[in-house]
Amino acid sequence: MIPSQRVILGAGLAVLLLITAASIGLDVKSRSDAAQVNRTVEVLKKVSDLRILLRRAESAARGYEIYRSSSFNDEFQTARARIAPALAGLKRNMRDNPDQLALLESTEPLALRRLDIAAEAMRLRTANDSDGIAALQSKGEGRSLMDAVMGNLDRLSSGEERSLNERSQDSRRTGIVLLGIDVAGALVILLLVVMVMRESRRATVQLQSSLDQTQAAKEALEVAVAERTEHLVTAHDELRLSVNVLQSTFRSMAEAVLVIDTEGTVLLSNPAAERMLLHRAGMNLRNLSALSDVFHGDGVTPLKSDELPSVRVLRGDEFEDLEMIVRPHSGNGTRHLMISGRPMRDGQGNISGAVLVYHDATASRETERQLYQSQKLDSIGKLTGGVAHDFNNMLTVISGNTETLVTGLKDQPELQRTARLIDDAAARCADLIQHLLAFARKQPLQPRDVEINAAITDIAKLLRPTLGEQIQIETVLEKGPMTSHIDPSRLTNAVLNMAINARDAMPNGGKLLLETHHVVLDEAYAQANADVTPGPYVMLAVSDTGTGMPQSVQDNAFEPFFTTKEVGKGSGLGLSMVYGFVKQSGGHIKIYSEEGHGTTIKLYLPPGQGIAEAAGASVPQAEGGAETIFVVEDDNLVRTFVTAQLQSLGYKTVAAADGKAALELIDAGQAFDLLFTDVVIPGGMSGRELADEVARRRPGVKVLYTSGYTDNAIVHHGKLDDGVMLLTKPYRRNQLAEMIRKALGGA
Repeated sequence: MIPSQRVILGAGLAVLLLITAASIGLDVKSRSDAAQVNRTVEVLKKVSDLRILLRRAESAARGYEIYRSSSFNDEFQTARARIAPALAGLKRNMRDNPDQLALLESTEPLALRRLDIAAEAMRLRTANDSDGIAALQSKGEGRSLMDAVMGNLDRLSSGEERSLNERSQDSRRTGIVLLGIDVAGALVILLLVVMVMRESRRATVQLQSSLDQTQAAKEALEVAVAERTEHLVTAHDELRLSVNVLQSTFRSMAEAVLVIDTEGTVLLSNPAAERMLLHRAGMNLRNLSALSDVFHGDGVTPLKSDELPSVRVLRGDEFEDLEMIVRPHSGNGTRHLMISGRPMRDGQGNISGAVLVYHDATASRETERQLYQSQKLDSIGKLTGGVAHDFNNMLTVISGNTETLVTGLKDQPELQRTARLIDDAAARCADLIQHLLAFARKQPLQPRDVEINAAITDIAKLLRPTLGEQIQIETVLEKGPMTSHIDPSRLTNAVLNMAINARDAMPNGGKLLLETHHVVLDEAYAQANADVTPGPYVMLAVSDTGTGMPQSVQDNAFEPFFTTKEVGKGSGLGLSMVYGFVKQSGGHIKIYSEEGHGTTIKLYLPPGQGIAEAAGASVPQAEGGAETIFVVEDDNLVRTFVTAQLQSLGYKTVAAADGKAALELIDAGQAFDLLFTDVVIPGGMSGRELADEVARRRPGVKVLYTSGYTDNAIVHHGKLDDGVMLLTKPYRRNQLAEMIRKALGGA
């Protein structure tokens, strides 16, 4: 080896040693970060388990107080026995965090005292000691202790979640730097190996050439052989050193690295590859398809055999960040992998093998999946709102005319029954459209400050006959004022839909639990859930002990028409309506479910703005009048139907198909008392814009809007603009009469 080559090789080894040292240091830090993240996750799980045990003990004690059942006593004693060990285990996990440990140690006596009070209350209840019970309840100590304990646990969780977020971000940054260093080190090693091998071959050729020289130059040849032999020994020593460095680097890399030959057989694999991919040296990648199902990045399209990374790279392809999803047949978790590949070539440029580097992107892709799911639901909602207008126009005509037919066929009962069937079908279609609009957040809400605890108590009474005796209904309502600014009728529908789903998930009976709490969703929670605004909320949880949902069902649960029920037993619109109501109200919804154990759906609703309002009194049936109504409606069938209905109520009518025609009539001096216009009309002018133009010409004009769905023209943040009146399609004759009178100021 000539000196210049030796200098290059020495410099390469020095660079490699620096890269290796940096890689080892970063790997140690990466492992430390991973250990810290795992500890934080373990602490969060144990805090959650402790909270569940405390809630379970309190619920069992309350159940024993109500029902005097020994099963509740057993459940309480079981939960109580597990709380002390849970506290001890949690303290062990927090011993390296003095602040968190101090908070936990101050919480422990409160929790144990709360259990003692509950146990004492159960003992007094068993002994029928009413005086003792009254004395114990008068202190009010138990609830305040439980609130303090839960508050401390919430602070523990918040602290750990902040630590988890910081450590996860630091770990990801370290992983990216480590990947770059590892790939650079691998390339340097490969370059050094190629140089050493090439020099070795060159020395061997020269040695063979020297041996073929004349016998007369024997002594000189022996000297040359000795010199060349010394060089060869040195080269082999350097090669062994390079191999040792390569092996050390491979073992320390956080990313999975495979070196394969031209047949796809694994020549080298680092521990990360064995951990992440279950691949070891000697395995052939072409025979591993039987162990897993492999898909493209969409998770649906199978990866063909000629598209596998090992096949592509051995064809000579070079690629970066090739996405691949692997679902092992062993039942292990699905992996989302990002793969880079480079072929290795010999001195003649022929492919002699390849290097594949795998990065596990499972966690980051899960975050992207949640964001995509939210965007998909929004897109479906926009599509739904777009088609509802035309459906409601047709239903307005159908339902209105069938109503007239039913009334007019009193003397022909057979035809009247047929007309009623049509009317019922139209009503069901209208309900279906309203359900879709609820999901699409295209219905005007009528929000007011509602006392949630009182509303849930009333809804629970409604649910008992609806769900049947095999379903046990319990409520755990946080004491004190609990107001939320929502539409109360939509809340009732939402809880009813969730309760019916829970009943269907408990075919053999079970427990339905309704809970309310004041909660605060912090910045950490908002970062993990992109659609959440941090701040205070009123939380309503509906829990069941049913069959639970697999993850695939949870991912699609809010989509309209998605259902796991048998044909004819569910429309698939229940949870989509709940989703639309919560989102339109400015809230947040979350599903927690485990197969075989049950489901909890939590609604986070906006807090109230004042004192809860009482429900308004019902409006008496309205009559007709003699005023002139200006009807602006682009659909000819609807326009004809509406004018006929108004004329049957005694009104005079003027009609136009769009804003331009309406303004021409008004500019010509057409008199009228009320403008009755569709919100969505053709011609480049909406109903709201038409009303504004008419108001400029005739100040003080009275306007009544109608629409098959709402948009931002008259509805903002789910609520009608102040002073705006809307009659939603499809509507009945009496609804039309009532709203016309109200708009005219006569009702």
